[in-house]
Amino acid sequence: MDHLQRVTERVSRRGHPDDADTPRPLLSLEEFFTGNERVGSIGCNLPTTPTPDEMHEVLKRIAERPDVADVRVQITQFDDPDWPFSDTVFIFTNSSPEGVLEWFPEGLAPDETWEGFDSSVRYEPYAVPDGTQPIACWWD
Repeated sequence: MDHLQRVTERVSRRGHPDDADTPRPLLSLEEFFTGNERVGSIGCNLPTTPTPDEMHEVLKRIAERPDVADVRVQITQFDDPDWPFSDTVFIFTNSSPEGVLEWFPEGLAPDETWEGFDSSVRYEPYAVPDGTQPIACWWD
């Protein structure tokens, strides 16, 4: 199975990600970035669109912080047949949204950060690690 087949199977387990009734998949960094060469699959609205490798490096450094338990990439759409798209990453930490924002280098910072999952969105089951809260990082 190649990388695209693997990620397609993963994000489609509960239905098609573009269907509003399908819970949003929450992929690990490995699941989203392994084999991902699709520029624009994440961070596409930044002034300079990063490559997947550039964004992966930033998120890996954040994931390695002692105050971070996990990082998950929300699949927002899969309308590009080459790779699913994300505009939101969740960082599970005890830090504040403002603190998390400071962890990103200039040029790759999200447009908004907030605490918690969006109550208007259904997500696939995920157990939030004890002592943490999800901090959403959203790129418009």
